[in-house]
Amino acid sequence: MSFTYLNGLGNELQSSALPNILPISQNSPQKVARGLYAEQINASAFTAPRAENQRSWTYRIQPSVCHEGNLEKISLPHLCHRDFLDFVTPPTQFRWDPIPLPTRPTDFINSLHLMCANGSPLQMQGAAIYKYACNQSMQDTYFYNADGEMVIVPYEGLLEFKSEFGNFELSPGFIGVIPRGVKFQVLLKGTHARGYLCENFGRSFRLPELGPIGANGLANRRDFEIPVAAFEEQKKPCHLIAKFGGQTFSSEMKQSPLDVVAWHGTLYPFRYDLKKFNVIGSISYDHPDPSIFTVLTSPSELPGTANMDFVAFAPRWLVMENTFRPPYYHRNVMSEFMGLVEGEYDAKIGGGFVPGSSSLHNCMSAHGPDAQAFEKASNMELNAQKLDNTMAFMFESRYIWQTSQWSLKEHPPQKDYRNCWEQLPKLFQSQN
Repeated sequence: MSFTYLNGLGNELQSSALPNILPISQNSPQKVARGLYAEQINASAFTAPRAENQRSWTYRIQPSVCHEGNLEKISLPHLCHRDFLDFVTPPTQFRWDPIPLPTRPTDFINSLHLMCANGSPLQMQGAAIYKYACNQSMQDTYFYNADGEMVIVPYEGLLEFKSEFGNFELSPGFIGVIPRGVKFQVLLKGTHARGYLCENFGRSFRLPELGPIGANGLANRRDFEIPVAAFEEQKKPCHLIAKFGGQTFSSEMKQSPLDVVAWHGTLYPFRYDLKKFNVIGSISYDHPDPSIFTVLTSPSELPGTANMDFVAFAPRWLVMENTFRPPYYHRNVMSEFMGLVEGEYDAKIGGGFVPGSSSLHNCMSAHGPDAQAFEKASNMELNAQKLDNTMAFMFESRYIWQTSQWSLKEHPPQKDYRNCWEQLPKLFQSQN
């Protein structure tokens, strides 16, 4: 199957799978073409400023209210995050190996395992981070998340996402974003897939302001790809899973909920190729702060301090003179969860951080390059250097990440992580 995409994140877009469906000028005419129903999806308040107002009109075969019975609570323990809020998270540095592949048939939703979370979906602030490892497509099952939008970062395998707005594929090197409340299904295009997922409870992700950078740089609007309309008309039993208030619920349905024939608006899923990120960096001296690598940001009420940032450390040239080029040693008020999609991260070359690994450095937890990276960077000849075989990323938040019991007990962190710094020698000389 080939996929066609629209372009331009944040633009008012429209798409129709059949001709002459979209109403002219009106959003909700007395009768929609071909007997469809008009339904609006709002991920922001009606009165949100125009620049932040996220809504789309959908023209669908059946309105979303048509499901069998009530949404009843079900148990998906690794997807829920209200059971660990009293669990003590120590302020130490953590690093985890990739999660193993499942030994039984497991689809995308059932494979999600909570690593850490902060804030609250009830207060619409903060986020949660998961890892997934699946070996089966979702069968007659669909999902939507009322708690927040979902950012998917694959590092292994190919997935197809079928959504109310159309279909798109995700492979390593791409990220996908599904807005709050949008229904979708995930199909596995191969034997297995693994990756990371961030659930953003706060304000929707958008491109960061460029400030002194000017009009160009970082991620460009036109490089974001939005699926075109596609719909399912099938009538067969299926069930819908909803995430709401940190818990999961389910209801039976008589037909697929992916029955949107046409849509228009500013709310839609999208994907982005991280290799298109236009890296901005120093061409004289000093190592720039990691904020210069921000792809998407979820602002908080405090200007300049994000609810959540998605930061990508893409391939780039390093040319700074008289400079320690890897990330500097630091303690940060922001809390950082890091992952690796491919290759090697330039601050961790001593092993233990491979694609699928993750690390957590919470508020004011000291961290920085391992001993091998320090030795190499301190003594290398500072010619122009290309960081090519790499794609690391970071979910950075103003709120402290609280680890789940699963991430500390069932999928415990590496016991020897701190050894990567214990090897740093004492080099100070009191006498010249």
